[in-house]
Amino acid sequence: MTDPILSLKEARLTLQGNAGPVEILRGITLDVGTGETLGLVGPSGSGKSSLLMLMGGLERATGGVVMALGRDLTAMNEDALARFRRDNMGIVFQSFHLIPTMTALENVATPLELAGAPDAFERAEQELRSVGLGARIDHYPSQMSGGEQQRVALARAAAPRPKILLADEPTGNLDAANGNAIMDMLFDLRDRHGATLILVTHAPELAARCDRVVRLDDGQIAGEDLRRAAE
Repeated sequence: MTDPILSLKEARLTLQGNAGPVEILRGITLDVGTGETLGLVGPSGSGKSSLLMLMGGLERATGGVVMALGRDLTAMNEDALARFRRDNMGIVFQSFHLIPTMTALENVATPLELAGAPDAFERAEQELRSVGLGARIDHYPSQMSGGEQQRVALARAAAPRPKILLADEPTGNLDAANGNAIMDMLFDLRDRHGATLILVTHAPELAARCDRVVRLDDGQIAGEDLRRAAE
């Protein structure tokens, strides 16, 4: 693999539980190539979401090194990490995490405004229209279905044109029809913006669309499959 956009070397995550320290990740070494689509799969509790959080700087590794775009995330303080995510990453969660007192347009425009984009609302509207929500831009999250809320979350993640797009079970709270629509939009965003896409999923059909699938078990990499190497 050439030019990894993300590189983990013996990355570990140990958290304090009621009964003492709990090893969540046990020495993960993994490179992700620029423009690659990587699926993280494995049983519940295997460490998939924790690994995604390390990659996004939302959890701090307790051992090893996590590099993103040539920067050592483990050496950054919280403010530096927040700026780095703002400028380089888009994150989509299973539970949407929309701001309930903001309209769809305001939710999508917020990260653009924080980044100082002068055309924040114009870009936000364009991104909402691209995910089929042109008629819902003035609606609040409580006025939208789960599928529509996840589309807003996708638009918010994609609007700043991130180099890295992270998605944690993006179809987990949706029915089959909405899940399939979100899958299509996720890969369309990757194609339109040229982002590297890393996603956690239990859905075999979503994993099958990735270039490579890494299987985790008990906080370690248990194996990987190249899905599209021959294409």
